[in-house]
Parts: sequence; C-alpha cells; structure tokens
Amino acid sequence: MVEVVSSIFAQDYLADLKAALDLLDLGQIHAFTSAVEGVMDNGGTVHFIGNGGSAGTPSHSAGDWSKELTLPTLCHVDNVSGLTAWANDTDYDNVFVGALKTFLKTGDIVVGYSGSGNSANVINGLQYAKEMGCTTIGVGGDYNGGGGGLMATLVDIAIIARTHSMERIEDIQLIINHIVKETIKAKRGITGHC
Repeated sequence: MVEVVSSIFAQDYLADLKAALDLLDLGQIHAFTSAVEGVMDNGGTVHFIGNGGSAGTPSHSAGDWSKELTLPTLCHVDNVSGLTAWANDTDYDNVFVGALKTFLKTGDIVVGYSGSGNSANVINGLQYAKEMGCTTIGVGGDYNGGGGGLMATLVDIAIIARTHSMERIEDIQLIINHIVKETIKAKRGITGHC
C-alpha cells in the first residue's frame, strides 16, 4: 500500500511539474537571457534576492554564473552578517534595499525570486532597482492561485511557473537559471561545467 501511494504521489508531482514546464513563456526566458548578456557586455553585475527555497536557488546560481560565465553575480542572501544587521537595525522588509544601496549600479540587473510574488523584502528591492534605472526580473509562481503576485506586475521581465505548488515553483526557478546559463554558454562558445 505504501509503495502504491508513493508511486501515485510521484506521478502526480511529475505530471504537475511537466505541465508547468510546458506553460513557461519562452519569450520571457529569452528576454532574461538577453538581459544577462547585455550586462556581460557592459561590465555590469547580476544581483539575486529571495527568501527560503527561493534564496537557495539564487545562491546556487550565483556560484554557477560567476564561475562558468565569469559574470559578477551576487546573491544578497549569502552575506548573513549584512542581512541580519539590516533586519535587526531596520526591518526585515528592508534587507535587500540595504544591500542594494551598497552594491547596485545603474545598468545592473536585479532578479527577485518569490513563489508567491508578494514577499515584501523582494518587492522593495525590485522597486529600488527600478528607481536606480536597473532591469528587474521576477522568477516566481502561481502559489495558491496568486498569478505571480505583485512581483509579476512590477518587474520588466516576469517568468511565472503555472503551478500552485511551492516545491514545483522552486524546481522551476532552478531550471530557468540553468537554461539561461547554458544558453549563454552555447551562444558564446563557453566550455566547461561545474
């Protein structure tokens, strides 16, 4: 009985994941890729912000992109001392704005990751980036039927996983980052891997 339940759950998980992957807007992924290439060509930096699992993906990708694309890529969750200082001294809603005020330059990219699209600190960081003349990208999902939340309406480029499952949203966030990186490597003849 346990094996049957496990098999059914796995089949349902994969079916939902496949459906969400099939519904991804490839035009928005292409726009994300093009924006990253623009930053590479102009000597800019990519900044990642997010919470929870949507912070783990940016951390992973900052390592990949810095190493494999030789692109300055910062995950603003990785500086735990800075993050907690901003949270303690101001408010958790300000942690990314605080970091971005230190590191962001006009022409950079800020990519927000949020399953719901409504994380206040991510929204505030993206809004600040827009005010600074930066390209903003949101990689989120349809968690609890939110359609990508406020983030989807705020950013220049929105990529929304059409699933209500936070787990599948987080799976797809990493897949999108890998697609962007691998596309750039293929277009530019960059060899090597992790």
